[in-house]
Amino acid sequence: MSSSSVEKAFCTTSEAAALLGVSVGTVQLWVENGTLQAWKTAGGHRRVIRDSVLALLHKAPETEGKESGGAANPGFPGVSGPRRLTILVVEDDVNLLRLYDANLSRWPMQPIVIAVNSAVAALVVMGRSAPDILITDLHMPGMDGFEMLRQLDRMPETAHTVLVAVTGLDTADIEARGGLPASVQVLPKPIPFNRLLDIANVAVALSKFRLNPISPAPG
Repeated sequence: MSSSSVEKAFCTTSEAAALLGVSVGTVQLWVENGTLQAWKTAGGHRRVIRDSVLALLHKAPETEGKESGGAANPGFPGVSGPRRLTILVVEDDVNLLRLYDANLSRWPMQPIVIAVNSAVAALVVMGRSAPDILITDLHMPGMDGFEMLRQLDRMPETAHTVLVAVTGLDTADIEARGGLPASVQVLPKPIPFNRLLDIANVAVALSKFRLNPISPAPG
């Protein structure tokens, strides 16, 4: 294989981060947990298999950066307009995704609702834009909600994202599957939209505070 072929087959973590639109730290995390395939050179540098990067890009949702109705999302960085609450819903049942969208889109703060049907697609969205709230099921094919939430809890991009799991599992079932990070709020099914609205209202208040912090009184 020629050197040019090798260069095309692999990329550095920085190149992978640029292609995916995430931080180098997130790429390193995805390499460590197997989301991206990579190997180390004799000098200890990671080389990411380009096909695994392209596969992850292929799984990224087409709805990213758009409302459910298709309008440009003013809640994302780089897009003009007032800041709006953004909510990412992760659910492999298309009927439940529609139910979420129908309810959340009618909330008073008119949030941007992004719907994806896999944990991998959710990781890409979170790595790129870090919505204010993530709502996820725990049972999903492939990577499940447990593994996704554990990864998100370690990603620096999610520092201000409220993580919520909506599940039919009880506390004992969750613990038997290894538990969830302490930062995750767990709500029972059927989907408790009133409690989710309470969480959204708190997120709006916190977002306003971060944008307009109260200055300390002069001493």
